[in-house]
Amino acid sequence: MGGSINIRPAPVPDGLPKNIPAHVAIIMDGNGRWAKSRGLPRLAGHHAGVENLRRVIEGCVEDGVQVLTIYAFSTENWERPQEEINGLMSILEDVIDRELDELHRNGVQLRHIGRLEGLSPLLQKKVVQAMELTRDNRKLILNIAFNYGGRDELVRAIQNMIHAGVAAETVDEALIEKYLYTAGIPDPDLVVRTSGEQRGSNFLIWQSAYSEWYFPPVYWPDFDKEELRRALWEYSSRDRRFGGIHTGREDYRA
Repeated sequence: MGGSINIRPAPVPDGLPKNIPAHVAIIMDGNGRWAKSRGLPRLAGHHAGVENLRRVIEGCVEDGVQVLTIYAFSTENWERPQEEINGLMSILEDVIDRELDELHRNGVQLRHIGRLEGLSPLLQKKVVQAMELTRDNRKLILNIAFNYGGRDELVRAIQNMIHAGVAAETVDEALIEKYLYTAGIPDPDLVVRTSGEQRGSNFLIWQSAYSEWYFPPVYWPDFDKEELRRALWEYSSRDRRFGGIHTGREDYRA
């Protein structure tokens, strides 16, 4: 099986599909199971997942994706064993230390979505410095959802609206979006969850209301450039109607 669910995928077509999603969001699931299938500790799977992230970022740049959002650590992940939490924090810090300069040279803009609270003061500082260094890059926006939860995001947005004295009658979807972590970024066109699990897990629950979802049966460390290309072709085959009617390949909003 090689760490993947034993389903033989269809060949990936040559070239790129005509319709590339501007924003791809990924729930990077299956690191622990990938490691277990190899007799390795869970953290080895997380390290392998980080190594794979570099390949996926390169693939997004090569294929013309403009925004990539990755679910790295949820608000619920604090319930995991402390050893694993400490390891994940160490991995994030190590990634910033080792990868930041190259990401910057390659035009990647880093953004953090979620709460910085809970991270060590040093790690908070490094996250802020990474965002400041790359803020003017335009090749790819990389949103790292770390200490993030969709429900927590909405609670925070409502609290900030109340603190700002927003009148109830002025609240609409456009206003709410201004208070989300993703303000100013288009909603994800495609949400991918690796490992074959078919759950949203509190990820971008507002932003993904009309996203296309794709559940490849491979663990995250095995979701390489070819798997990314397969996801893009699958997205291109969908007919997005946004609650409207079928009109061929053109989107239609009722």
